[in-house]
Amino acid sequence: MAGPRRDTRGILDAPDLIARVHFRRREPAESLRPYLEHYWLIDWDLSEPYASHVVPHPSVNIVFQRYGDRPGFGEVAGIGLELFTKKLEGRGRVCGVQFRPGGFRPFAPGRPVSQWTGRRLPLADVLGGGVLECGVPEGGGSGDPAARILGPEDEDARVAALDAFLLGLRPEADPQADLAMSIAHRIRTDRTLRRVADVADIAEAEGLSVRGLQRLFAAYVGVSPKWVILRYRIHEALERAATATDVDWAGLAADLGYSDQAHLVRDFTATIGVPPTAYAR
Repeated sequence: MAGPRRDTRGILDAPDLIARVHFRRREPAESLRPYLEHYWLIDWDLSEPYASHVVPHPSVNIVFQRYGDRPGFGEVAGIGLELFTKKLEGRGRVCGVQFRPGGFRPFAPGRPVSQWTGRRLPLADVLGGGVLECGVPEGGGSGDPAARILGPEDEDARVAALDAFLLGLRPEADPQADLAMSIAHRIRTDRTLRRVADVADIAEAEGLSVRGLQRLFAAYVGVSPKWVILRYRIHEALERAATATDVDWAGLAADLGYSDQAHLVRDFTATIGVPPTAYAR
């Protein structure tokens, strides 16, 4: 299994964010890697407020966060459908868990992942009341996972606390989750999969009809296959706009499976708020 991604796809103006905050990704314990993309850790101490903007991935996140001297807290963040903006000020710390698309359901098997889409909820509302005791060290300790995870100044200790918390949830093996993760991974990495019909061919080889594919994604990913395809298209366009000096937008639209450049511009503008050429400038 590959380590944490090195790209900054989804983060708008990533160099500016990284210049202002201490941002890094860490790998989870080996037994958690089939389900997780990575951990993401952010610390900041700002002299003036700063707004970060992210185009969310088709992933559920568990986010532990602390702002200033207020107590830390944890929440489950379902897949975000809109541009996510967060104002950072003063001092703060976040320790996040990004699941693979389809990888969250084994940790909360009782309900479809689509139930959390577009929502941010307290941990106990999604994972159950026993979540407070997950990862408590032998011999006792704080019943508040946010305190255990956000408290240590040592980064390795924070990663170990995240591992202990997630392992304490005892994810259940689920072949359907494995299938959803496999198909979602193909969508992200195989540039020939441009339409739902292309993905349906893969699903058919697994014995799934188009409707069965839709149900699988609703239950295990949280959004439709079409939405995943479109989101990864926008991430690719953002990456090109941020790193290339002279983008052939018509050529990129064709590469990404759009019918024409205007279609790409409409999707990009609806998601980011400005056309791709304006963002690139």
